[in-house]
Amino acid sequence: MTALQETKLSMLDLVTVREGGTVAEALAIARDTARHVEQIGFTRYWVAEHHNMPGIASSATAVLVGYIAGATSRIRVGSGGIMLPNHAPLVVAEAFGTLAELYPGRIDLGLGRAPGTDRLTMRALRRDRVETEADFPRDVAELQRLLGPPRADQQVIAVPGSGTEVPIWLLGSSLFSARLAAERGLPYAFASHFAPAMLLQAIELYRQNFRPSPRLAKPYVMIGVPVIAAPTDDEAEYLATSTYQRVLGILHGERQLLPPPMHGFLAGLHPQERAGIADFLGAAVIGGPD
Repeated sequence: MTALQETKLSMLDLVTVREGGTVAEALAIARDTARHVEQIGFTRYWVAEHHNMPGIASSATAVLVGYIAGATSRIRVGSGGIMLPNHAPLVVAEAFGTLAELYPGRIDLGLGRAPGTDRLTMRALRRDRVETEADFPRDVAELQRLLGPPRADQQVIAVPGSGTEVPIWLLGSSLFSARLAAERGLPYAFASHFAPAMLLQAIELYRQNFRPSPRLAKPYVMIGVPVIAAPTDDEAEYLATSTYQRVLGILHGERQLLPPPMHGFLAGLHPQERAGIADFLGAAVIGGPD
């Protein structure tokens, strides 16, 4: 228990749009939640990039980071993450360099290698670009150069951005980014909030292969854990049915607004559907204070 009490806690927010609610209300809830967790001592508040999803309002991630940073005073705010295949590194460096100048020492740049959307929307974001496995490591290196101190021979400089050295995190749900984060000496965040299966393997790979860097002397890991808390176990389980419904929609390829809780939801599902939800939420903590 002592180790858990000493563990830094942070929050990842998808800025969920609820049934019967609006995007404006979802954004206001994110702002108010960030203020609340800052008050109770959380370390970070991150928002995730998704596109063409009716129930998620965090597509303009850098804009939202600025909104939340401006509404708080101490907590670090960042992206969990920017999906790098959707953006030119220079644009990301300028956006987060601007945020770093506005909110010094409070901005994080988490990077993912998935598009965060479907293929049609991916093409709308970056037109006809075809991704290769080499693109993400190269783009991460370019971002590190653009956010680092300017060099004498550097022809393209991010203004703002150059010299801000915004902390870069690599995000992943498989072993690829764990290996890259270890090679580059970067902090690593694993997406066990939706893909818990490879969590322990990825962390072990990262720690065993970590190479110290000027930014990080030893491995630093963050994990995503879905938490649904309430005064009692029964109430938490009831509230969790909203998430169960949403996860089932994802598994069936149906994106939707966050539905209200439903009594007896799991009991009405096929066993395979219940198993799919359980796998998706394998790292979840659902219950009362104990």
